[in-house]
Amino acid sequence: MIVLTGAAGFIGSCMLSKLNGEGIDDIVIVDDFSREDRKNNWINKKFALKKDREDFIDWFKDNASQITGVFHLGARSDTTLSDWNVFLKLNLNYSKQIWDICSKYNIPLIYASSAATYGAGENGYKDGTEGIDKLKPLNLYGRSKQEFDLWQLSQDKRPDFWAGLKFFNVYGPNEYHKNQMSSVILHAFNQINVQSKVSLFKSYRKDVADGMQLRDFVYVKDVVDIMFYLMQNKPQSNIYNIGTGKARSFYDLAVSTFDAMGITPDIEFIPMPEYIRDKYQYFTQADISGLKNIGYGKKIHSLEEGVKDYVQNYLKEHLYY
Repeated sequence: MIVLTGAAGFIGSCMLSKLNGEGIDDIVIVDDFSREDRKNNWINKKFALKKDREDFIDWFKDNASQITGVFHLGARSDTTLSDWNVFLKLNLNYSKQIWDICSKYNIPLIYASSAATYGAGENGYKDGTEGIDKLKPLNLYGRSKQEFDLWQLSQDKRPDFWAGLKFFNVYGPNEYHKNQMSSVILHAFNQINVQSKVSLFKSYRKDVADGMQLRDFVYVKDVVDIMFYLMQNKPQSNIYNIGTGKARSFYDLAVSTFDAMGITPDIEFIPMPEYIRDKYQYFTQADISGLKNIGYGKKIHSLEEGVKDYVQNYLKEHLYY
């Protein structure tokens, strides 16, 4: 039996679809299932048991011997939230409890870290554990992920296989509920439908043109393929970057969205809110040598390929994966 936390969320619900697609339905799904806006993410999928987030840890302690693997994807991921106690409870302490149980019963564990741990990128974007203590996250969400990575690396007791995954800018189906925190592709799609144009943030660096801020945008279908590969093959335990390995501009992203919708691009640049200007990342690019070194060779969607699939097969009809 597999445990999947965060199953009602964006990446978690897509992971549930991936498992179902591989013929796996002996799954315990874990989340706060009270939110109606996330119900369509999981309601029509196959699973064995549904456990509320608040009840899961006690259940896990009592039933750990039945569990063959854990995908721990549940977290509070709001990068603008300023209440550290929320991150301490949901991202740090909750993850510690799951780690301890997996270590005690030697249950393979894949957990979500984040590219937010890299901060402004002054120490690069190389995955693995070397130099991880030097990273400087720019927000509390990134700090919570960084602190868990450091904590687990300090533990003497650990599962035979574990993997911490630093997701870069993930986009794709099942993110309708994320509102402000949804991907720029979803925002762009909605803007184009309403006003036939896309608004992007101006740059506040002289060496970066408006719209040329760069991110490593990775399609969620690639993310779940990688997670499935890791759990099936159990290569070297490590912290892995999950991205494409190629940074692309927000301008490219907007143009790709227009192209997928069959509409001539119309892009304007608007002021960036002051409260995020000093915490804004102008460049992220995953070093994915870790994945290559363990033999992961499946082709990853380009930005254009991923956006086309997302727009034409999901967003146009408001469908779920």
